[in-house]
Amino acid sequence: MVVRQELDKLGLESATINLGEVELKQPLTEADKSVLKVVLENLGFELIDDQKSRLIEQIKKLIIDLIHYGKERKLKVKYSTYLSEELGKDYSHLSHLFSEIEGTTIEQYIILQKIERVKELLVYGERNISEIASELNYSSVAHLSNQFKKVTGLTPSHFKSIGLDKRKPIDKV
Repeated sequence: MVVRQELDKLGLESATINLGEVELKQPLTEADKSVLKVVLENLGFELIDDQKSRLIEQIKKLIIDLIHYGKERKLKVKYSTYLSEELGKDYSHLSHLFSEIEGTTIEQYIILQKIERVKELLVYGERNISEIASELNYSSVAHLSNQFKKVTGLTPSHFKSIGLDKRKPIDKV
């Protein structure tokens, strides 16, 4: 809504607005692009208009949707196959580009997102560690616990006892 309001103020008509993506009815002039960039940055957003950055954002969005919005349970293929099919690109190309731009691998990004999801579920306390492991497709509770401790330095049970103050926003992972 905020983005739509700002576009309206600038007299820019949007065709569609989705999470992380806006399609305008008319191409942006360089002057409009500069103004829009400043406006978005003031709101805590970023204007991404080059192909590589867009592809990276699409990879991140697909991973976040899978892990944080429950779509992972339905995933019957490997992440690499899923990303490749969804984006219509060879996984080795996606992986190389992601590592080059982000300074980390897609696999590491997936692990960090999964750990943030585990933290969220632990804080809410609605599921036990076994249910969380199953929901996030871990092969075992031990695997989840080991990965959690490797990333956070804490066991899941210790994290649960200290609570909310150790979580990161999804976009800061």
